[in-house]
Amino acid sequence: MRTARKGSVEMPAFMRQLVKETEKRVSSFFKGGRGGAAEGEQPGVEEEKEEVIPSPYLDRPVLDKLTEEGCARWGLTYALGSMQGWRANMEDFHNCVPQLGGELADWSFFAVFDGHAGSTVAQHCSQHLLGHILATGGLEPMDDPERVKGAIIEGFLQTDKHLHSVARREGWERGGTTCGGHPHLTVCFSTEDHKPYSPLEKERIESAGGTVTIQRINGSLAVSRALGDFSYKGAESRTPSQQMVSPEPEVFVVERSPADEFLVLACDGVWDTISNEELCAFIHNRLRVCTDLRDVCTQVIDLCLYKGSLDNISIILLCFPGAPQLSAEALHQEAELEDLLESKVAEIYDELCARGEEPDLLSVLTILASTVIPGLPPGPGRLLRTPAGLHGSMYGL
Repeated sequence: MRTARKGSVEMPAFMRQLVKETEKRVSSFFKGGRGGAAEGEQPGVEEEKEEVIPSPYLDRPVLDKLTEEGCARWGLTYALGSMQGWRANMEDFHNCVPQLGGELADWSFFAVFDGHAGSTVAQHCSQHLLGHILATGGLEPMDDPERVKGAIIEGFLQTDKHLHSVARREGWERGGTTCGGHPHLTVCFSTEDHKPYSPLEKERIESAGGTVTIQRINGSLAVSRALGDFSYKGAESRTPSQQMVSPEPEVFVVERSPADEFLVLACDGVWDTISNEELCAFIHNRLRVCTDLRDVCTQVIDLCLYKGSLDNISIILLCFPGAPQLSAEALHQEAELEDLLESKVAEIYDELCARGEEPDLLSVLTILASTVIPGLPPGPGRLLRTPAGLHGSMYGL
């Protein structure tokens, strides 16, 4: 993150040790939570005979982040941030096309594909959905909103139809992907999730011969609209949009305003931990102290991770000309906050040592979280950011 602070802060030796110890604790917790044998414990004969089901989670998260940035000639700038996290596999894919080119040079296309039961469908859609939409011929320089909506819907249906032929040819039925995420224009517009228990979705599912149990289709699938998932699309005499899982998207048209600041597309790894209003407030604050949109995206990812997200985490941030700009006052406040946090951590460490306790990262953060600290970024609950030298920009409760 670029602030008024000059240079970098080296992580103290005790902080490096705290991070290591915390990683051990978290890894041990996840191993134990999945029923693994304790360290040094030998499994019994009966346990050895049991079928071992691969865990969807790792012993420790993959923290490497993919970032991307770009701009369009009409004033839009964007950044992407994506991380595998605790999931055993990366199933998120994306599309970032700031300018379509030719007669559509003033058009952009952005999408986040949140895959499930494998990455095949999400990857395929990231490569082919835009092409199927363009092939409808519904996107023209003199655009008609209803014609554009129709082109997008038809593009989705054609993508799913093509996917089905690939699935039959290659012999697979499992796997699917949702698309888009929740777009937000400073919370003046947001989409709704398509969940199996929603009244209209449930009605369609049951009419197609399915059930909704434990809020899932046939007790298994947690989404009711997706590309792929062909084992849920076999009801005879029913159109693709009438199947248990429909590939038809819900499309909204929102007229742009000069006051629009930014738009967010993200997967459930974000929305399962942060509300619309909280995320918009957080991003608005960060745009006033960060010159690189990729930094904002990575801070959101860190926030979600330390808020407990166990999913892949992907976010696309689109900024319009009306987005918040870098502020000298905000930069100064940010630098003061960094200094305050560093001094607070040092005080807590000294107090714990004076009481004969061995400080670890969790105990330090627990005490720090209960301390009244002015100037913290807005967001879900009380956001606590540790000093820049500790694991980069690290967020959590």
